[in-house]
Amino acid sequence: MSTFDPAAHRLVQAQRYFEDFKLGERFVLPSRTMTGAVFLAFQAASGDNHPVHYNVEYCRAHGMPGMLAHGFQTLIQTAAGAGLFPFMTEDSLIGFLDQSSRFLRPVFVGDTLYAALEVDEIAPNRTTGVIGLSSTVHNQRGELVLEGHQRYLLRRRSTAGKSA
Repeated sequence: MSTFDPAAHRLVQAQRYFEDFKLGERFVLPSRTMTGAVFLAFQAASGDNHPVHYNVEYCRAHGMPGMLAHGFQTLIQTAAGAGLFPFMTEDSLIGFLDQSSRFLRPVFVGDTLYAALEVDEIAPNRTTGVIGLSSTVHNQRGELVLEGHQRYLLRRRSTAGKSA
């Protein structure tokens, strides 16, 4: 019987460093349907109490088919932690640097969202490097509802174990 090693208990065993990434590499994130429960959870977490996000009659009275998702509710579908990227970089990830996004179409309750990240920036430093990921979210009709960008600071393999 082997002994259990918590350090070996990983979703992704093979770790990646800055120089292991290639432009165009894609990370698909799980799809999610924007149910009433998702709206409620976002309202509770954000504290946003505007009726456009939780009152279906208010929305209908203002010409919408249902509750409108907050832009940040759509944005969080691009959280890299929902996919494999942070599990691949457990040993090299130093930090999440920044993000930007544009909201292109409304998202309503019942819409299903499909998010993805794609490497579009590789900027080396001496002991680290920045990996940029373009972020997209499409709805079930194939419409692009969000586009954005995220940047992460990673250690270089050659400096693993040394201070950044």
